[in-house]
Amino acid sequence: MANELAGMIKADLAALNNAASGLAQHAASIAPAAQFGAGAQTNNPSFAQSMHNAFQGVNAADQAAADKMADVDAGRSDDLVGAMLASQEASLSFQMLMQVRNKVMGAVEDLIKLPL
Repeated sequence: MANELAGMIKADLAALNNAASGLAQHAASIAPAAQFGAGAQTNNPSFAQSMHNAFQGVNAADQAAADKMADVDAGRSDDLVGAMLASQEASLSFQMLMQVRNKVMGAVEDLIKLPL
């Protein structure tokens, strides 16, 4: 059992390394002018749009968990396990979002501290 798990982890790690190498090669092949400025692709969302989408996703997960818990509390549903899983998923999503926020704020503070 442990050997199977170790093998699966190694396979996943190798797949992630291959994907990272492919992304690095792709990023290196794109001209910097095409990544930024007037040549930027319009189908790539901005950081602000990505964060907004993340906020909406976390809010939707929280609303779904609240609805499932309300259904269980009111007796309209017997899916206590599903409600608890939805609640935990919403909680983890929120925690992840807060960690991203903390990293962004730390980076902004580091940029502010840079000498001019």
